[in-house]
Amino acid sequence: MSSSSDIPARNRLLAALPKSEYNQFLPYFEPVCLEMKQVLHEPQDSIEFIYFVNEGIVSQLTVLDDSAAVEIATIGNEGMVGLPVFLGVNKSNVRALVQIPGTALRMAAETFRAQVKPGRLLHSLLHRYTYALLTQSGQLVACNRHHSIRQRCCRWILMTQDRAESDQFPLVQEFMAQMLGVRRASVTDVFRLLQQEELIHHSQGKITVLNRAGLEAGACQCYKVVQAEFDALLKP
Repeated sequence: MSSSSDIPARNRLLAALPKSEYNQFLPYFEPVCLEMKQVLHEPQDSIEFIYFVNEGIVSQLTVLDDSAAVEIATIGNEGMVGLPVFLGVNKSNVRALVQIPGTALRMAAETFRAQVKPGRLLHSLLHRYTYALLTQSGQLVACNRHHSIRQRCCRWILMTQDRAESDQFPLVQEFMAQMLGVRRASVTDVFRLLQQEELIHHSQGKITVLNRAGLEAGACQCYKVVQAEFDALLKP
């Protein structure tokens, strides 16, 4: 890939920085590809790198003793993977799994700790990002407990579409079922209904959103709660 200095700040956190501050970080960034199902770190791993996502989506999963995993956060170009490093913690407590391939700017964790200091705008933005991500995680826990599978599927599709920035993106039903902690057959049933209602089209591992307003009507309140937090974070 080209050097980081050739890549504009497509990550929205980095794009919010003054050019002078962004340029100070550039020498420490390495542009990398994010491959489908690539694991960036596992629970209890030492976090060696942080990733500012430019394109693509990374899911954060809580992994249980029986190896089952449930999604607790979704990170796209509005965020950063490796937040514990910012909070002074060197180990991961989640699995970070690439859901949709893309690109990121990567920085060594040790360098990140040295460069992102109080007084810099990025330091302030990451405090606010931490709050937004905690809001997302807490909302998803409540969502998985109290809302129907249909509501959760609609919410998940909307959140993924926002971060993919496209009406069409890769989606395998088995993967979505794992993210939501439900049976694949349950997701298949919901998808059949959503296609009958012409809200989506799903074929050959790809989903196309046909009626976003219909999905928003079918989603639970969790989608708008989380979206409002990130909109506030990244408001100019």
